[in-house]
Amino acid sequence: MQEQKQVHIREYGGILAEPEKRVLLWLAHRMPSCINSDHLTLLGLISMLAAGASYWAAKWNKYALIAVVVFLALNWFGDSLDGTLARVRQCQRPRYGYYVDHVIDLAGTAGLLSGLALSGYMNCLIAIALLASFMLVEAEVYLATYVQQIFRLSCFWIGPTELRVVLAIGTLRLLHNPWVHLRGSGPFLLFDIGGIVAIAGLFAAFLYSAIRNGHRLYKAEPINGTGAL
Repeated sequence: MQEQKQVHIREYGGILAEPEKRVLLWLAHRMPSCINSDHLTLLGLISMLAAGASYWAAKWNKYALIAVVVFLALNWFGDSLDGTLARVRQCQRPRYGYYVDHVIDLAGTAGLLSGLALSGYMNCLIAIALLASFMLVEAEVYLATYVQQIFRLSCFWIGPTELRVVLAIGTLRLLHNPWVHLRGSGPFLLFDIGGIVAIAGLFAAFLYSAIRNGHRLYKAEPINGTGAL
């Protein structure tokens, strides 16, 4: 069998990284042989799209928000476990896995935020801006992975798993009341405020990563070509 070539190194510094890794390894070692990584990847996509559809359905029935949380959990299960399962079984397909997994992430996030924009729980313009901010960050991550061979899944100790947890908590909060007051002002939609904060955080992550990676690459390839500053 042809030896697999490692395309990049994964680097995950999220708050939940260590306990999540232990849980994923435990699950991977107990996964039935009839289930493979492709099945889990497909589950991750379907569940993310279903979460978006559930947000849309919550426009008419708020209890569809409970389904959103369930689908977010299923998305974590499929999206996080597929790569771990491949590594445990030593059947990695680095380029195929990287490409398909992240194309699906982009499609799934677009579906999720589209459903949220249609739900009435978030202003459509804020949802579009949030999607654009996410795509901006993802593009920078993919470019950095290409030139540095390091795939960083988190920034400021926040990664996909932490974002799912925050989104799930906020979604359950919507069941009680979708409105909030800030220092006597409002009411404002909770997810409008959360969306604006997320946009600011994503933009900050983009600037931080772009400046950091640009500086490192400049030091590695200076204008004079000598390797000195």
